[in-house]
Amino acid sequence: MGAVRCILGAMAGKPLKAAEIKAALGKLPGWTCKRDALAKTFTFVSFREAMSFMVRAGFEAEAMDHHPEWTNVYNRVAIRLNTHDAGGKVTAKDCALARKIQAISWVG
Repeated sequence: MGAVRCILGAMAGKPLKAAEIKAALGKLPGWTCKRDALAKTFTFVSFREAMSFMVRAGFEAEAMDHHPEWTNVYNRVAIRLNTHDAGGKVTAKDCALARKIQAISWVG
């Protein structure tokens, strides 16, 4: 696990340029870049599904040692990703977590 965190830590690096963020968003349906963060709101059928999604996403985030800013209201989960160690800007680490989150979202 330590080696994975070391590699992902190096991934954080420098903030991405606008063109790099745009390219990443092209592979992340429904995600946007707002106020220096990747953002998406997922809507589920029920609170139970929203919470299940948050738990699964939480495991992915913890494995990467990269934790999202998120809120949950009933069946909606709003997520914002940026890297505090890079001045609160979007980095490759944010894009990698967004891809993992997108892959586990069965709805949204």
